[in-house]
Amino acid sequence: MPSKRTALNEPGYGEDLRGIGRLTIDAITGVTDLVESVHATIAALPGPLAAPVRDPTRGITGQVYRSVRGITRFVGDALDLAFAQVAPLLDRIDSLPQRDATISALNGVLGDHLAATDNPLAIDMRLRSDGRPLRLGRKALNAALPHATGKIVVLAHGLCMNDRQWLWDGHDHGAALAQDDGWTPVYLRYNSGRHISVNGRDFSARLERLLREWPVPVERLAIVCHSMGGLVARSACHAAAHAHHRWLDSLDTLVFLGTPHQGAPLERAGSWFDMLIQLSPYTAPFARLGKIRSAGIQDLRHGNLLDSDWRPYAGGKRSERRRADADARADTRTPVPLPDGVRCYAIAVSTDKHAASSAQANAVDSPSGDGLVPVASALGHHRDPAFDLRIPKSRQWVGYGLHHLDLLGDAQVYAHLRRWLKRAGTDR
Repeated sequence: MPSKRTALNEPGYGEDLRGIGRLTIDAITGVTDLVESVHATIAALPGPLAAPVRDPTRGITGQVYRSVRGITRFVGDALDLAFAQVAPLLDRIDSLPQRDATISALNGVLGDHLAATDNPLAIDMRLRSDGRPLRLGRKALNAALPHATGKIVVLAHGLCMNDRQWLWDGHDHGAALAQDDGWTPVYLRYNSGRHISVNGRDFSARLERLLREWPVPVERLAIVCHSMGGLVARSACHAAAHAHHRWLDSLDTLVFLGTPHQGAPLERAGSWFDMLIQLSPYTAPFARLGKIRSAGIQDLRHGNLLDSDWRPYAGGKRSERRRADADARADTRTPVPLPDGVRCYAIAVSTDKHAASSAQANAVDSPSGDGLVPVASALGHHRDPAFDLRIPKSRQWVGYGLHHLDLLGDAQVYAHLRRWLKRAGTDR
């Protein structure tokens, strides 16, 4: 039964129950598939380095596995129907930040699966203000933002996070910019488990309508991005250029906070695990556990921005599958430069408290990143000139003794952000 959502009524606790029920059934079915695959491999007795056994079990054994799947789906349908009856009652409860954080983290890990199965837990992309979704119409925006100015700053969160988490350690970059310099903050919430290129296209479409319906004349547009949000914003700029969206003409500033422009090593380590575990037919069935990482997480391996960066080769032949797997581990991206005419800034941080004196002269040589993103990747540096973003040093800053999430609330980060936005405005 498909979930029922409107533009403003997002899923609540009742829909959460339905979503968790569906996810549980999916998990049981997946474990059944895993057990059957191991069973089939042992029964076939292949050589230690032979190709994985892909045929399912047969006869009575196969019938048993099919029965388990059938019963599981039957129970799942019954649970879904029961939860649908109580959902309207539970959904009257206001959503809490803790609930939002949990759902956002789940979407980061499994968001592509949730969206593909129409699970109520899947997050629909929204532009929001003060923790509430915005209806994109001139009258609705005027009612929701009675004090809107012509200076719009859009804030895009990172992997497994949401718009409410820009409030970090008592500080919110968007709220502070509104109070200090008259910006009107608009926050993006999106399913960070989907492919970055898919989110980028949707983001571009929503920005196009936002600026078209904005209740006062638009003077400036800036986007502030944390982590994955920077890749989504860059992908949106590319999509806007190809779709001839007009919002890109209004964009004057992009600020990246810890964005993995050239990828994240932890995801690349996960891809090597996938490759090693598939070497033997006896361990290959367990590779599907490693692939539980969402499409969004896998895009972070190299910093994919386009569909062509992640789309596998078509076909079912073994040689084609191996070629697709090899390309997933290799960096086969198409270079995407920063948008023309937009002032771009980058902040990277390092957990090394003692590196400032020795590494300040050459931030790329900083011995550590922020725990997730290397300094060089956050600054857009790459050995291949085609991929190097060439952000001028005057538009870079490296902080030391800070972690990835400190980018959301650190006073030095905000000071640079505020100064850069002011500078971009005076240079127009």
